[in-house]
Amino acid sequence: MFSKLERKIAFRYLGAKKRGFGSVISWVSLIGIMLGVATLIVVMSVMGGFHDTLLGRIVGMNGHVVVYHQDGAIGDFDFLIDKIKQNKVVAERATGIVPIAEGQVMATANGNNTGAMIRGIRMSDLAKKAQTGTRIYGKDLSAIADGELVAGASLTRALKVTMGDKISLVSANAATPTPFGSMPRIMAYPVMSSFFMGMYEYDSGYIFMPLETAQKYLNIGNSVTHIDLFLENPEDTTPVVESLARLLPDGFVVRDWRDLNRGFVGALQVESNVMFLILLLIVIVAAFNIVSSLVMLVKDKNKDIAVLRTFGVSRKSMMKIFVLSGTSIGVIGAFFGTIFGVIVAIYIEPIRQFFQWLTGRDLFPAELYYLSELPSKLVWTDVLGIALIAVLLAFLATLYPAWKAANTDPVEVLRNE
Repeated sequence: MFSKLERKIAFRYLGAKKRGFGSVISWVSLIGIMLGVATLIVVMSVMGGFHDTLLGRIVGMNGHVVVYHQDGAIGDFDFLIDKIKQNKVVAERATGIVPIAEGQVMATANGNNTGAMIRGIRMSDLAKKAQTGTRIYGKDLSAIADGELVAGASLTRALKVTMGDKISLVSANAATPTPFGSMPRIMAYPVMSSFFMGMYEYDSGYIFMPLETAQKYLNIGNSVTHIDLFLENPEDTTPVVESLARLLPDGFVVRDWRDLNRGFVGALQVESNVMFLILLLIVIVAAFNIVSSLVMLVKDKNKDIAVLRTFGVSRKSMMKIFVLSGTSIGVIGAFFGTIFGVIVAIYIEPIRQFFQWLTGRDLFPAELYYLSELPSKLVWTDVLGIALIAVLLAFLATLYPAWKAANTDPVEVLRNE
């Protein structure tokens, strides 16, 4: 593709102290491309980690497909679950079907109080969910009995309770009728276990209890508020939703995780795209610096170009010389930027902790970002794509200076010397 002469001249120009690789503008271009590529890789990895971690935990706890009833409660749910399991589409895709009894409460203990969501669930189903990275402290989930609670670790800290202490739950929705009017239901239960998901919203606001306990507390009899379906492939929800919509009688509502988290999923996607475009500007600016550097190099080497042309170097060869010289800056910058970006993306959480220790400030508030750790997910196709975009921009930046060098008139230049 490039002859030996073309490579020799291109790298000689690249190493020139005045206008080549040794010039300030060339260094700025290289460093700009390197930082742009590294920043893009780190940001896209963190955004990907946010997307997968948040959706994985939110969806993992709430089900990929959720079945509600417009009246607010589903009676005879075991019969309904058996009916759903017999559906061919569901049987091929579902890995679990879980009945849930859920309601909002005020949790109080030791003079402290906080809003919480209680979720009644069979402990065997909760134990299966807890296998996906959730840490359990205290009593084993399989040993949790009727009337005992499993609370989020942040919630127990906020209420200053330890294992065995009781939490009072206050619910207006499960009000008890009295001769003096409806009174909010207040019941106290011991906390026998706590969980840590690494997601602040759940760790600080959720309390799990056996399904029977929740049914009694919420005063819904032998009913549940909804049924969660977990699929082998969370992206393959459409056939299940459509099949259940045809199967279930009127009054039932079927939603998938996209519908339930539409605003959140859309916001994440928009933010990811906007961040990519903004940070790509760093690479574009660095590419424009390559244009400036090469234009000055062409002007500085006008006489050399004229002499080469008189010795028989073609216009095509001259153009290839400057294309190779400028693109090399992009290749070098993209190479080192990729290495630097991948290393930072892999060790982003220890780096965050170091700077947090150094500054003495919380750089990643869990209550703001809903996660207790900074996530990162390297997608190698994205890494390769970012590096190739940087090289492509550097290549495009060389076309005008290379064309200008190829069209230098040797007669005119040498006549003025």
